[in-house]
Amino acid sequence: AMVESVRHPVGELVEQLRGELPPELAHLAAHVTVLPPRRLPGSEVAALETLEELTGHVEPFEVNLGEVETFIPVTPTVFIRVVHAASRIRDLHDKLNIGGLHFEEEWPYMPHMTIVKMGTEDQAQTAYRMSRRRWAQFKGDRSIRIEELVFVREEAQNRWKDLASVRLGRGMPAAKNR
Repeated sequence: AMVESVRHPVGELVEQLRGELPPELAHLAAHVTVLPPRRLPGSEVAALETLEELTGHVEPFEVNLGEVETFIPVTPTVFIRVVHAASRIRDLHDKLNIGGLHFEEEWPYMPHMTIVKMGTEDQAQTAYRMSRRRWAQFKGDRSIRIEELVFVREEAQNRWKDLASVRLGRGMPAAKNR
């Protein structure tokens, strides 16, 4: 997957909600997904080369978050939709979904910040109602700067490892081992 980590108050709120909703997922960092998880058509090295080649010419940009929504009945996932500049993230997704990063995705891509993916629709409905209330009370800045993408690999169920990061418009630094 390719994500933009969200470290300011919006990210803190999402991480708090994750801890309250399904405690087993509290460790996951808040993020906006640019490329959903996928099987790579080749090696991670080829994927990183594609990433480096494509991101050097994309300038950082800001997006604004809208309302809490859900992907029910497709999946029991609760998320915050990206509204302002969503087309910029969609364009970035489309630009990166080629070569070593290409994957035929099951569903159309929609820019969003996942709050939680629950086990059942009923659990997701409960999480949705709680998340809507908390989001309505949130008074902080609802904008996110898309500037540094992190290439991650799922090593075990809900356990992700950062492989590399790349700052938009600048190319890729050395791979990360965290």
